[in-house]
Amino acid sequence: MNRFSLLACCALICLPAWATDAPAVTTPQDAANLLLTRLGTALKQEMSTRGPVSAISVCRDLAPKLAGEISRETGWKVTRVSLKPRNPMLGMADEWEQRQLLDFDARARAGVAPATLQQTAIVGMPAGKVQRYLKAIPVQTLCLSCHGSREQIPADVSQALARDYPHDKATGYLEGMIRGAVSVTRPLD
Repeated sequence: MNRFSLLACCALICLPAWATDAPAVTTPQDAANLLLTRLGTALKQEMSTRGPVSAISVCRDLAPKLAGEISRETGWKVTRVSLKPRNPMLGMADEWEQRQLLDFDARARAGVAPATLQQTAIVGMPAGKVQRYLKAIPVQTLCLSCHGSREQIPADVSQALARDYPHDKATGYLEGMIRGAVSVTRPLD
């Protein structure tokens, strides 16, 4: 076995199981969908096995980790943003994202299916031109135990959220509303 083959085999052995069968990420849409798929799978699993209090850690800990992994894999910045962030240190939408999220809200209220809402633009930044992509994250039934009205959120979940997120604004949603979006920034220069 030559040296290159040996290195390639070692690299494959060290990869996480999901990385070897992951779909190719060639567009910002692919990156957003990959984050949503990985996060959704983990969230559903945690909700069904351990419940909503435990599932808080999926959004709090795993989501930023997954976004970071996808960012490193692609060289693009992948994150989740919202007009009502749970954690103001992570997820605060910038000016461009805020405009798009407000537009998504208006379009969803006008009857456009929330899951179809997305926006792409080429934007000049100090470091050069970037492609911006935003894909809406609609509120699903699963989300309401942490993001619904104060009356919908179980007491133990409310206590955990108050402890982990003292500045939480991410409640009061109804199914089908726009919770936020996956944001992908891809350098073009």
